[in-house]
Amino acid sequence: MFAVTRLRVTDQDGAALSAAVAALLAALSARPGFRDGELGRSADDPALWALVTRWDGVGAYRRALSASEVKITGAPVWVHAVDEPGVYLPQEDVARPLGEA
Repeated sequence: MFAVTRLRVTDQDGAALSAAVAALLAALSARPGFRDGELGRSADDPALWALVTRWDGVGAYRRALSASEVKITGAPVWVHAVDEPGVYLPQEDVARPLGEA
């Protein structure tokens, strides 16, 4: 599965966000089930960024987010998060009921 967190950031905060996401990705990479992640900036709206992470499953993602080091490291990133659903299943898993592997 993959997670997309859209982030709304002013131009002045872009460099700080990049540094904060690098630290967050380092913390996430130590969590079981983490595959990879990347940060991107919208080509159409320079204040809109996206953090995309890939995981072995929803459970691994949620357990990683509940880890104290991830909560602490992620705080400077999450403050910019757009409040919307962000966990997505690959197309081949969409036909399966949630919770089935």
